[in-house]
Amino acid sequence: MGDAMPARLQLERLLAEDPARLAARMRAPAAARLLAECRAAAAQPARPVLRSLHHFACTGGTLFAKSIAALPCVRLLSEADPFSPLGYQGAFAPRDLISLAKAGSSPPGQAVLARIFQAGLAALAAETRFEGGDLVLRDHSHSHFCTTDACGSGLPQRPSMKELLQADYHLLSLVTVRHPLDSWLSLLRQSWVHFTPGTLEEYARRYHLFLDHYADTPILQYEAFTAAPEAGMAQICQVLELSGSAGFQERMAAQSLSGDSGRSGTSIAARPRRAVPETVAAELQTAPSYGRLCARLGYDPDPQGAAWPGAAVAGPASPDAG
Repeated sequence: MGDAMPARLQLERLLAEDPARLAARMRAPAAARLLAECRAAAAQPARPVLRSLHHFACTGGTLFAKSIAALPCVRLLSEADPFSPLGYQGAFAPRDLISLAKAGSSPPGQAVLARIFQAGLAALAAETRFEGGDLVLRDHSHSHFCTTDACGSGLPQRPSMKELLQADYHLLSLVTVRHPLDSWLSLLRQSWVHFTPGTLEEYARRYHLFLDHYADTPILQYEAFTAAPEAGMAQICQVLELSGSAGFQERMAAQSLSGDSGRSGTSIAARPRRAVPETVAAELQTAPSYGRLCARLGYDPDPQGAAWPGAAVAGPASPDAG
């Protein structure tokens, strides 16, 4: 629309002229082109803005989401994914149309589930804009990139959240990450390895696929955020075009969101790394994708500075979020 503004102003000047003079000028080729430009601009309304947050499980995603939810005028949806194989297992979900449809007598396909999700999101997004707020959607990326397809291998064949939203919205997105060793240890502890083979190498391979999919998206490290929360929040607000970050840490404690599986506590601070079992230490020697992943994200693949494999010992201070 910005490029069409000069043409619109020219048209306004034409319409202010004497009718007889205007009729003569409108027969000119330049005037015809001007009208065509204005019609083309009017036929392409600007897409509404939607913010989205993407990360793997056990990477501190809930901390980021709580911090963003604590900002004024923000409405945050936590862990959304219309195609997730996780979550409700029974048929009783009276408020959830997608779960009801999937558990019904004739479950619909992905296309219908997508339309149900998009229609509901559109209604909520419109209401949020009407109220003067900002809608932020936290994607449950784990459901897409860390679960297996029906055959037990590979990624599920389905649209990603980005693919579902990009046609209808102007997306402002952020990817958050954490040291892959820490997130893998937490994933094992939570028994959330939902893919096969359940190895560090396969985890790192899937992490690469996730990063490839969001290659054009800014990335913020969990460790950087916990080390300097105010600076990290300023960066988040810049990327997502949000305002009013002052005092978010005090308001964050009042936020209750799904996915809060990390260590307890209300302060944003680094935590000691969990002990590294010998089995995981041995895997580090046979997981080339892990080394490439650390290099890609700017992490030391051997943060303890010890020879792998070795005895399981607690490492130096490092953030932890389950």
